[in-house]
Amino acid sequence: MTDVDTGFAAPAMRAGRPNPGERTSGPAYRQQSVSADRPRPAYPPAPRTPADRRPGRASGAIGLWASLPRELAVRFKPRVDPLARAILQEVQRAVPEYRQPLEGAFGHIITQGVRQSIIQCLDSVGTPGAVPLETWTTVFRNLGKIEFNEGRSLDCLQTAYRVGGRVAWRHISEFGQAAGVSADTLCTSAEAIFAYVDEISALSIEGYTAAQTRAAGTRARRRRRLLELLLADPPSAPQTITAQAATAQWTLPAEVTVVALEPRADQHSLAAPDLHSDVLVDLEGGEPCLVTGDPGRHLKNLAERLPGWRAVIGPAVRLTDAPRSLLWARRTLKLVQRGVLPDAPVTRCTDHLSTLWLLADEFLVRELCARSLEPFNDLTPKQRARLGETLLIWLQSRGSAPEIAKKLKVHPQTVRYRMHQLVDLFGDRLHNADDRLDMEIALRAEALLGS
Repeated sequence: MTDVDTGFAAPAMRAGRPNPGERTSGPAYRQQSVSADRPRPAYPPAPRTPADRRPGRASGAIGLWASLPRELAVRFKPRVDPLARAILQEVQRAVPEYRQPLEGAFGHIITQGVRQSIIQCLDSVGTPGAVPLETWTTVFRNLGKIEFNEGRSLDCLQTAYRVGGRVAWRHISEFGQAAGVSADTLCTSAEAIFAYVDEISALSIEGYTAAQTRAAGTRARRRRRLLELLLADPPSAPQTITAQAATAQWTLPAEVTVVALEPRADQHSLAAPDLHSDVLVDLEGGEPCLVTGDPGRHLKNLAERLPGWRAVIGPAVRLTDAPRSLLWARRTLKLVQRGVLPDAPVTRCTDHLSTLWLLADEFLVRELCARSLEPFNDLTPKQRARLGETLLIWLQSRGSAPEIAKKLKVHPQTVRYRMHQLVDLFGDRLHNADDRLDMEIALRAEALLGS
């Protein structure tokens, strides 16, 4: 708040010079003097004493107000309402957000706030402890909370405080000069005004921050509950999800993408994630995950946004199918953990759909392997591996011996020998399309499962 800093030069004030950083519309501040044809000042200046022998001046707005003569407050009382009106007028001119008509709850808050501020200060003049500290703190903390709840930034309120301080100083300086108030007293008044502005600004920041923190915590809890409803199995009622989304201030998208998460074993610590505020996140649960309605934007550079985590991105699905996206993300994560799929910071289910389908029910896959590849049962593991590799390439390409030999990096005659063995083992099944499909699926599954 540089423009309300109390750093106007006290020596300049004492010499009768105006504060260079302050622009006033009242009479220029000037050194008081008494002439024969002018009434004696009501508040004559005290005798000057050397600076090193003067008593310490009270610090803080309350102390500064209390150090002023009580009679000043009594004589200034009739000016309270004109000053309040002047402050309101200047605040509305300086802050566009406050230009609405001063009626209803808003008008009551701002008008009473301005008037209470003036009266609090006057009640403290010359009477230490007249206004309890709690009165000051409660009023201006609440104003900070109100600003947050109204959806405004603190800039509006801070500007209003600065403007109010300038207007108050202008009126007090005019009053002081007309009443013959000493330079020392006016100097203290100026210090009190700007110390007051500083202190109430700090109080409002506290109130604003407290409201912001509380709202963030409440919204986080509500969004956590929304995440649970979206992923519930059996599914939650659509009207329940819609109501919770409104409470959590989360716009329901047509489609969502669920990401299954797991701490990476090679990371010693988990840094705070850098995720968009619209991403629903659960990092503390037994099966951490997140949900987004805009994967293209929210999941970009996900590895950098989630340091220390392994992430598996499920398929984009309709809102009602969010549990399915999570199901396939977690199944993919298990395959990564087992080494069936490559280990990577981020894995996408859609890059491995055939593998997921093939291994969706491993019991059935193993049954298919046992039935389709039964002729291999009497072979040694090495024989089975060689003939299985040759059979799979033949099923995939149906190529000639030289073509298969090139892929296997063996001699064509070796391929011919192996093919004769396969014919002996499988016979006519090699010419049946259904049997060939079963054998290829079984061989692919065995290659994935490493068995």
